[in-house]
Amino acid sequence: MSRAEEVLSPETTRSTRVDPAGASGSGPPGPAVPKRSARPSSQGLSWWARARRDKILLLMALPGLALMLAFHYLPLLGNLIAFQEYLPFVPLGRSAWVGLDNFAVIFNGDQEFLNALKNTLLITLVQVIFVFPAPIALALLLNSLLSERIKRVVQSVLYLPHFLSWVIVIAIFQQILGGSGLINNVLRSHGIDTIDFLGNPDSFITLLTSQVIWKDTGWGTILFLAALTQIDTGLYEAARVDGASRMRQLWHVTVPGIRGLIILLLILRLGDSLTVGFEQIILQQSLVGRPASEVLDTYVYNNGVLAGQWGVSAAVGLVKGLFGVALVIGANKVAHIFGEAGVYRKS
Repeated sequence: MSRAEEVLSPETTRSTRVDPAGASGSGPPGPAVPKRSARPSSQGLSWWARARRDKILLLMALPGLALMLAFHYLPLLGNLIAFQEYLPFVPLGRSAWVGLDNFAVIFNGDQEFLNALKNTLLITLVQVIFVFPAPIALALLLNSLLSERIKRVVQSVLYLPHFLSWVIVIAIFQQILGGSGLINNVLRSHGIDTIDFLGNPDSFITLLTSQVIWKDTGWGTILFLAALTQIDTGLYEAARVDGASRMRQLWHVTVPGIRGLIILLLILRLGDSLTVGFEQIILQQSLVGRPASEVLDTYVYNNGVLAGQWGVSAAVGLVKGLFGVALVIGANKVAHIFGEAGVYRKS
């Protein structure tokens, strides 16, 4: 049998993988070199062996883990005061136990609590409708810019407000919309009645929403812009060949490409739905009054830190946290029903 017949024989092809170009891309065919795994498999390795293998990664994760334990998990022990008549000068755990008495403001429908809950839910609804889609729309607009230089300049300008504290943001809005601000000074100089932008309870939610959009929309585009770069450009080319307009490309290629990220962030936003910006609201509460601006976070602060009802405030905060967890789990189950991964995949 000749050399060529040996190479082309079925027995040889079944038992030996042939490299048609040889090892270096030239020369006679030869057997392929088996690929070696760059990283040993975790199957069959003990926990200690995996820890020794990944010790560098584990050491890098230790600072972040320590911060999470110190500032996120250890403070959870403080929820004990929700079941106590807590006094700050008494060691934790030694205050008188009162059972569920501190939850009476929730179960019995305390009017102040119900007002705070109503304002919180209303602000959350408005911000989910207007604030959540804003970074998506802005990311799509930035992605449509052809000039990379212009895109980088616009992104830098839009990111800047995120790095300003709420104290500075509120001060800027007061300088523009306040009673002696820029707009009212212009109206006053033309003999027109001034407008109370910041102290009007009826427009307070609109004011909050506009402030959040101005401050955080640019920063929120980062994730969406990163997701847009992962969409295969061949899909757009195929859509153009099929005669799809820019709007149809947007609807059938771009939106499905970032749908998973949108659902993930929406689920996380629902979990944080009862937290609507404590610092932003507390800085402006004196201008509009508590009935129009009281939310659950400010209710906890005003009744706990200021009024000394520590147990009641802790009870409200505990229920708020449990409700957020339930929303995340429920929304994630709904995402699984529609075939999306959500926050975590089904086991």
